[in-house]
Amino acid sequence: MNNWIGFKTLFYKEWLRFWKVAFQTVAAPLLTTLLYLLIFSHVLESHVEAFPGVPYTAFLVPGLAMMAVLQNAFANSSSSLIQSKITGNIVFVLLPPLSYRDMLLAYVLAAMARGLIVGLGVLLLSVAFVALPVRNALWALSFAVLGSAIAGSLGLIAGIWAEKFDQLAAFQNFIIMPLTFLAGVFYSVHSLPAFWQAVSHLNPFFYMIDGFRYGFFGVSDVPPVVSLAIVGACFLAISLGALWLLKIGYKLRQ
Repeated sequence: MNNWIGFKTLFYKEWLRFWKVAFQTVAAPLLTTLLYLLIFSHVLESHVEAFPGVPYTAFLVPGLAMMAVLQNAFANSSSSLIQSKITGNIVFVLLPPLSYRDMLLAYVLAAMARGLIVGLGVLLLSVAFVALPVRNALWALSFAVLGSAIAGSLGLIAGIWAEKFDQLAAFQNFIIMPLTFLAGVFYSVHSLPAFWQAVSHLNPFFYMIDGFRYGFFGVSDVPPVVSLAIVGACFLAISLGALWLLKIGYKLRQ
């Protein structure tokens, strides 16, 4: 990095931005996810077996945790950037001698921090409801880190592209929400008809959730190596896209 102090300052500012209002940015998503867990596990526990020998509630927990990671990482970087653009204080980020690489890392790392904190909170709270085995923590951590980085980079792209809050809301409601809810959070894709299985395999969020779940149960719909390769390729493409937008100053310097 060209400017360690500048990067550290921007990251600290982004960290404080969500941590100072943790009741809203961390506690509220935890409550929402916990409600999903209580409702779906109560209704479907005795009717659904996604993986042989795995209780439905246990199956549900990693999917909900990863969904929380993705949604909160996206929300952090996207909302920060759109607020800075609309209020005009983005100029205080652009004027200092910060490289576009420093900006990308600061925004994305802060987004990852929020997403991973919420995801970890979901896992810890879930222990009160179900015993959750951990077969391979390294696999789970790898997908959580890559997934949060992808969502943070997507949030950066959305924040750069959007000019109004309703445009950002449209991006989140019509792209991020469907991708997360239809990524196998509540079901195994093997339970779907062949056509919808094929559609699910086009969703990169599916590989993040499936690979993350593999770290707990040692079983998955797709081999974890395949999922990791796809998720890694998505991270590279999306982060490079965000880096390019920052470099050219798209809708930031014009």
